[in-house]
Amino acid sequence: MKQRLAAWLQKQWYQDRAPSILLTALAVLFRQGVKLRRAAYRCGLKKSERLCVPVVVVGNISVGGTGKTPLVIWLAEFLLKSGYRPGIISRGYGGGKLAEPMLVTPQSDPRKVGDEPLLIARRSGRPICVFPARAAAGRALLARTDCDVLISDDGLQHYALARDMEIAVIDGVRRFGNGRCLPAGPLREPVERLSEVDLVVCQGRPEPGEFAMTLSGGHAVNLLDETRKKPLAEFADMKLHAIAGIGNPDRFFAYLQGFGLAIEPKVFPDHHPFWREDIWFGDDRPVLMTEKDAVKCRDIVGEQHWYVPVEAQVPFEFGEKLLNLLKAKCDGQETA
Repeated sequence: MKQRLAAWLQKQWYQDRAPSILLTALAVLFRQGVKLRRAAYRCGLKKSERLCVPVVVVGNISVGGTGKTPLVIWLAEFLLKSGYRPGIISRGYGGGKLAEPMLVTPQSDPRKVGDEPLLIARRSGRPICVFPARAAAGRALLARTDCDVLISDDGLQHYALARDMEIAVIDGVRRFGNGRCLPAGPLREPVERLSEVDLVVCQGRPEPGEFAMTLSGGHAVNLLDETRKKPLAEFADMKLHAIAGIGNPDRFFAYLQGFGLAIEPKVFPDHHPFWREDIWFGDDRPVLMTEKDAVKCRDIVGEQHWYVPVEAQVPFEFGEKLLNLLKAKCDGQETA
């Protein structure tokens, strides 16, 4: 039922059709609520907590996958190479209900901490803490580590945490759909919100003022034995299953097809908790999945299961501007 509803909404948002009157009316109320909530933080009716180190928020204004997680991993690695000691905080969406902030390790249970935080922990090697109240997650991380800058994975709309820099990630292919706010469109905030962020990163087709981001990879890793790696081109003569429980599964399937792969795709809801019957198809065909999905499948896989890792690539100018902005913020200039 949830999957059918999501598919119906995608058609409403991204196809050339006007949303229903009911959705349009609800979107007007949603947009007004967004404005009032932001105004409450700006005038002090609602309080934002400022931590003792700079906070860089990476988020988006639309629902669905935009490539935010690979960029967070890139940022952590880039800041570390630039002399910082970055830590990461996240809501931990898709995990369990936590009574207190929880540190994430490469061995953490994704059912408790969420799939994206676990992926980030494994790929970045940096400290990460999850909790719905991100300021509390930040305090916990700072109390247990020597981090001197925090990256907030998502949270562009989480104004309870004060931030020193905002980076918005957008999908260059789907852009903003019909340009409407939820539920009539895919937007969490109006498009004008992008004029207030520090940097805009676009995966796909950047427009003026946006930094291009691409995802590179080209190989698959076996889940049963991660020392086994195979170029995607070697799967070209096979019939394959491809599964995706991410925000924009079509992008993953198109990525595989770009290598000439003949796939039979199967879509699951974002953050889907996979079971054995979800990834076994009664044949010996290889099964390809995203790395985000793979962190939830390690106990139920066989030799035919592979994941496809990707890495974010951004221009040199992006990193240079990021460091200049971060230095300026740290030196006491106006914060976001």
